[in-house]
This record gives sequence, C-alpha cells and structure tokens, in this order.
Amino acid sequence: MDAKLLDILVCPICKGPLVLKKDAQELVCKPCRLAYPIRDGIPVMLEEEARRLADTEEV
Repeated sequence: MDAKLLDILVCPICKGPLVLKKDAQELVCKPCRLAYPIRDGIPVMLEEEARRLADTEEV
C-alpha cells in the first residue's frame, strides 16, 4: 500500500489514524478496535465490512 494513501486514510467512525497490518491485509483502527480489509489493493472503508478485533488480539 502506498505510504501517501495510508497518511490520508482515516477511520470512517472516529476519524483516527489507521495502522497497516501487511500480513493480514488490513487497516486497523486502535481506538475503535476495527480492522478494515484490503481487497485487490483497495481498502474497503465501510463499517459493515470491518472486522471487530478480539479483546486478546494485539493491535
């Protein structure tokens, strides 16, 4: 994922920064504990498509 794109993308819920998890192909919002998928190189920034992180899952 392009670093410039990562800099401008924010969580659609809290408008906070996102962390790229390359191994899982996800963008993670730490405050909301949501992981947005990246499909075919395109981030899917829809709340209904996001995966809720487990309490034990490391962010």
